[in-house]
Amino acid sequence: MTSEDAAPAASPGAPVQAPPAGVPVLEVKNLKKYFPVRKGVFSRTVGQVKAVDDVSFTVQRQETVGLVGESGCGKTTVGRAILRLIEPTAGTVRFDGVDIQSIDAAALRALRRKMQIIFQDPYGSLNPRMTIASIIGEGPRIHGLGSRKEQRERVEYLLERVGLDAKNHLNRYPHEFSGGQRQRIGIARALSLDPEFIVCDEAVSALDVSIQAQIVNLLMDLQAEFHLSYLFIAHDLAVVEHISNRVIVMYLGRIVEEAAALDLYRDPRHPYTNALLSAVPVPEPHRESKRTILMGDVPSPIDPPSGCRFHTRCPKVMPRCSREEPPAFDIRARHRSWCFLEARDEKP
Repeated sequence: MTSEDAAPAASPGAPVQAPPAGVPVLEVKNLKKYFPVRKGVFSRTVGQVKAVDDVSFTVQRQETVGLVGESGCGKTTVGRAILRLIEPTAGTVRFDGVDIQSIDAAALRALRRKMQIIFQDPYGSLNPRMTIASIIGEGPRIHGLGSRKEQRERVEYLLERVGLDAKNHLNRYPHEFSGGQRQRIGIARALSLDPEFIVCDEAVSALDVSIQAQIVNLLMDLQAEFHLSYLFIAHDLAVVEHISNRVIVMYLGRIVEEAAALDLYRDPRHPYTNALLSAVPVPEPHRESKRTILMGDVPSPIDPPSGCRFHTRCPKVMPRCSREEPPAFDIRARHRSWCFLEARDEKP
C-alpha cells in the first residue's frame, strides 16, 4: 500500500489558504508565559512564575527542531503556548505567516487542522470511554472532513500506517493496548486532520527504550511521507540527536544555545549544553566519559537570577555574568550561544 493510492483524502471542509512561498511553517518571537502566584483569602497575586521568558525561534517546512532541557525549564509550556492550548502572556506566534494570537475563534479552529500535538502520557491522553475508531475519527467529524465512509476509511488507513491492525483494533478501547500501542494511536489521531506541523511533547519519554526507537523511526517515516514539520520536545539528548535537524537548548525559561544537530553534538559551546551532553550514556563499556556535575539547585522561576540565569551553577562563571544578560553570539551559520565565553575579550 503506497502513500499515492492508499490515503483517503482528508479534505472537504473549510479551505486553508496556502502560505506565501519561503515563509517558515512556524515563527515564534519574544514568546512569554507567566503564571500568577496567588495567596491569601482573596487570592491576591504576589508574584509570577516566569515559565517562558522571551523565547524566539523558527521551524522550517519538513524540519524537525529538538527542544531540550531539564524538567521545569519551560519546554512543554512553549509547545502548548504555540498551539494556544494555553494563552501566551506576550509575544507573537506565526503559523504559515498568520499571527495566531490575533485571529478569532472560527479562524483558529480552521487553522488547528494544520497544527496538532502528540502528548507525553499515552495512558492519560486517550478517552477511556471511546473506541479507537471514535478517538481517531473525532477530529474529522468535528471539522466535517468527508463522508462517514471516507472518515472510516481514513481511520483504518492511519491505524495500519502506524503499525496496528485496523480489522482487530478499530472497536477496542484504550485499556486493551500497551503503552507503545497507545502512543501509536495518539500519532494516528494527530495525523487524522492531515496537519503540516506537530508538537511532539515528550512523545517517547514514557516508553521502554526498545519501543522508543520504534516510535522515533515511525515519526521519521511519517515525516517523509506526509511532509511534516516537528517540534520535538524531550530531555533525552540521545533521542533528539537521532531525529532532529536543529536543536534548541533551554534553561529556566530561556534559550541558551541553538545549532544544527551535528554542530551542537560535535561542538557544544554553552556550559549548560556541555553539562547535558556529558550525562548522555556512552555505548562503549571501555570508554571513559567525563561528567560535568552542576552544583546547587535550579533557581526558582518566580525569582530568577539577574544577568545570565545559569551563572549560579556555571563552572565557568565570570563577574559580569551576574550583572549582565548575555546576548546571542554567532559561532557559525545557524549556531548561536547566549554566553559571554563567546565574547572575544572574555576569559573565565
